[in-house]
Amino acid sequence: MTVANVSQGSARGLPQALKTAQAAIQRPDVQEMLCKLSEYNLGIFMPHMHDAQTGEFHPLPDEVTQVESGLEVSFQPTEEIASQTARFLPVGWLWRAGASTAVAACEMFSEEGRGDADDVKHKMPKGN
Repeated sequence: MTVANVSQGSARGLPQALKTAQAAIQRPDVQEMLCKLSEYNLGIFMPHMHDAQTGEFHPLPDEVTQVESGLEVSFQPTEEIASQTARFLPVGWLWRAGASTAVAACEMFSEEGRGDADDVKHKMPKGN
């Protein structure tokens, strides 16, 4: 399946900022950036959140970080996530105010007593 097949026609009802993002992925310069990013195992994503009642798409506000924890996504105040660097691993970034800014993170944990910094894992639901 190609990007064009996935995106064409599926942007109906999106806010204009997100329609712009959807259209941009077709641009040759953006495709070139994506190709270069892939050399570093990075990609492109469309930062967004959803209205809790309607499910409508909204651009991700500056003060909100998308957080995956226990295989569920939530939206947390950026200030809280940024102050807990040992607990959250940044996985998505935007260029904001002249700098790279984390806007998506996974909650991590390390097994107590292991003392091995390389033994950090993604927080999973209880029972897994």
